[in-house]
Amino acid sequence: MTQTMIGVIGGSGVYDIDGLQDAKWQDVESPWGAPSDQILTGTLNGVAMAFLPRHGRGHVHSPTTVPYRANIDALKRLGVTDVISVSACGSFREEMAPGHFVIVDQFIDRTVNREKSFFGTGCVAHVSVAHPTCPRLGDACETAARNAGITVHRGGTYLAMEGPQFSSLAESKMYRESWGCDVIGMTNMPEAKLAREAELCYASVAMITDYDSWHPQHGEVDVTEIIKVLQGNSANAKTLVAGLPALLGSERAPCEHGCDRALEFAVLTAPDKRDPALLAKLDAVAGRVL
Repeated sequence: MTQTMIGVIGGSGVYDIDGLQDAKWQDVESPWGAPSDQILTGTLNGVAMAFLPRHGRGHVHSPTTVPYRANIDALKRLGVTDVISVSACGSFREEMAPGHFVIVDQFIDRTVNREKSFFGTGCVAHVSVAHPTCPRLGDACETAARNAGITVHRGGTYLAMEGPQFSSLAESKMYRESWGCDVIGMTNMPEAKLAREAELCYASVAMITDYDSWHPQHGEVDVTEIIKVLQGNSANAKTLVAGLPALLGSERAPCEHGCDRALEFAVLTAPDKRDPALLAKLDAVAGRVL
């Protein structure tokens, strides 16, 4: 058994977390650069927790410039075992309405300008992201949402776009009709891939703000309307997070789905061919196997 530490990555509209005991913002140094912001740590109902605002307080990072590798590395260095991502998203489904939450379980990655791996020349590794989220964490998020009275949908495919612009009408229709996506956002990739490389359980909670641009009665995305919905979503997200410690507990067994052993057979570079400089940067992420 290991000690649970819940790491929450807050998306648009979620820049802090309520109710933490012994709360403090602290700097965490990472060889992958500076994280998006300081990380708020403390305990919630007896369970250690860390909160990182993905865009930084004041929303200073665009989806493309978020330092995804530094964020995941910093959380791993702090001792985080389970990562809950909350993020604002558009919906491709009538029944997934603004104000609803979706527990995402699949992704299509359409981002093009981001570093997507901790590994590379000098230490090559390939992890599976066939099932990129942890069902155990998804169960906890779904239960916490239902307990809080939030309308939540279990399962959905998240289309990760580069942004920062929203979709064209043609893109929106393609993602919805041809590709079968359920929600669209700009930040869960490469975050989910990096969490898997770091052997962290990861769950994604998509907070619906709009219907993207496909819906004939809603037209194009309106930022002023999104902000109104964000305020309600933010409050609900904090309530959901507050319910997680009781569901996850202060101690955890090895992940039954293998998230915490994703690197077991992933590293292909022979030990005598590995780059010492890259290995030094991988100490937190992959130290267990290196």
